Amino acid sequence: MRLCLLVASALAVLQAEDWSRFRGPNGSGMASGKGYVTEFGPNRNLIWRTPVRAGKSSPVLTGTRVFLTGFEADRLYTLCYDRATGQLLWEQSEPRKRTDGVHHLNHPAAISPVTDGENVYVFFKDFGVLSYTSAGKLRWRVPFDATANTMGLGASPILAGDLLIIQVDQFDKSFIAAYSKSNGELRWKAARDESQSWSTPIVHQAPGEPMQIITASSGRIDGNRVSDGKRMFSQTGASPVMVASPILDGNTVLAFGYGYSVARPFAAMLEQKDKNKDGKINRDEYNEIDTAMSAIGRYLGNRDGDITEDEWLIWGGYVGGSTGLVALDLSSPEPERRWRVEKGFESVIPAPIVHDGLVYVVKNGGILTAYDAKTGQVAKTGRIAGALGGYSASPVVAENRLYFASEEGKISVVRPGRDWELIQLNDIGDPFYATPAPSNGRIFARGSEALYCFGAKP
Repeated sequence: MRLCLLVASALAVLQAEDWSRFRGPNGSGMASGKGYVTEFGPNRNLIWRTPVRAGKSSPVLTGTRVFLTGFEADRLYTLCYDRATGQLLWEQSEPRKRTDGVHHLNHPAAISPVTDGENVYVFFKDFGVLSYTSAGKLRWRVPFDATANTMGLGASPILAGDLLIIQVDQFDKSFIAAYSKSNGELRWKAARDESQSWSTPIVHQAPGEPMQIITASSGRIDGNRVSDGKRMFSQTGASPVMVASPILDGNTVLAFGYGYSVARPFAAMLEQKDKNKDGKINRDEYNEIDTAMSAIGRYLGNRDGDITEDEWLIWGGYVGGSTGLVALDLSSPEPERRWRVEKGFESVIPAPIVHDGLVYVVKNGGILTAYDAKTGQVAKTGRIAGALGGYSASPVVAENRLYFASEEGKISVVRPGRDWELIQLNDIGDPFYATPAPSNGRIFARGSEALYCFGAKP
């Protein structure tokens, strides 16, 4: 009971307070406050700009700090900036323990930190978990063993009361674990038979029910009790490849992913890659940057690096399945599906966002679709004119406006609605893979070259 009260209290504070985790309050992407600018760039409404180390993690905020992670020269960095001026206050680093395979859109510093308003908690897939004070003093560290995930881990840590929650979904030995945020002590660890996924969990509490951690992973949406990790429900119907993080619309969780209905025949793969004609694809016959092929060779079958037809079929079992957006009602102990949209989400990375009864999803090419949150019916699909590149960053809402950051360095501002429309296109000239953090009338955005703070100058 005490833990549930602590968690409920902490969640209420986060929802009313700062952008303390990936995608802000409970992963919603919704910012509070007023005074956000719509027109900004290198020479307009720029409060400050600070160069940053390489990385793709999204900024998280306290009242006075901005936290990021970075990677350089085989070291993993935790970075702290002054929120008002952008000055680098401190950085701490750890040597990379190993080199896990990652997709080219992933990165050794792609997982976003989380903060309790003072301390910061970071998770590096190539090291483990660390916590620092706001002054940069190491509080504790928990090294992790190597993981087995095709693209590299992607779920960011979250806080639930006095617990730090880490989700690790991989080919085998997946788990979700809770650590004491005060000393890093393992409180509980729950094994998962889910395979690899990349979405960040959220928390939810239905009336009269205990607080749960909601995860969207390979083929399932699940709930684990915060207090002890016990699985409370497991609902099938999700897609096999879950990259985008789930969101809540009241007591409804929304999540989408994708799969492949027809796997490419192994004979076609042999014709393309089997140079020595031995009936399998040897490790020197595929490029290591092909993360799927590398993962099959490293993690499936006899794990000798070569790929046989049997191993190819096993891989098909992991990625084969339907593609779609599902809405699941969590208001009762046995969740029920409300609706499902069956197509249109192949390789989409940005999480959805809900605003005023509509669910918005942005795809590569600047394709933006608004769905009715109650029925899943399409209200409008169109392109964000002038911002037709790739999208990795998730959308956010500030002062009833949608903000979309693209890989070609543009941040679009859209007026939401069933006939949504572009208000302003801002060309920053710096590729965005991280999700912006709007807070208190300021927009903090991490590009490939710099961290920016946009807002109206006093």
